[in-house]
Amino acid sequence: MSVLTVFEAGSRPTKRANPEYFTGSVWQDPVIEAPAPARVRALRVTFEPKARTHWHTHPLGQTLHILEGAGFVHVWGQEKLSILPGDVVWIPPGVKHWHGAGPNTTMVHLAIQEELDGSVAEWLEAVDDATYAGGIEARR
Repeated sequence: MSVLTVFEAGSRPTKRANPEYFTGSVWQDPVIEAPAPARVRALRVTFEPKARTHWHTHPLGQTLHILEGAGFVHVWGQEKLSILPGDVVWIPPGVKHWHGAGPNTTMVHLAIQEELDGSVAEWLEAVDDATYAGGIEARR
């Protein structure tokens, strides 16, 4: 009996993200959907310029590790923050937020979250252009 699973390169193809939950062109590369009792789910997500998620929450929170490009993360009721390669963002459970690429650059991040009762996210309304274009909080 094997105690591990190897997911060979190319065995899980890139797919376009569901347009019901994203604005613009977004691509997802699955990293892991661990079998029960594990709950971890991870995706490598590529956002083209101006592309972004809709507002959403995660039942057990989410970690974003920014790999390439530049973008934003925005928590409801707070200032939008810029994010750059090497940044790691922790979004606590139930916190309404969105994230995506800057207006002139792509952004790639690793999104890590856990499943609870069959769900990793609750998807909400789209982020309008005015909210997307709004000011950002200065970095460090």
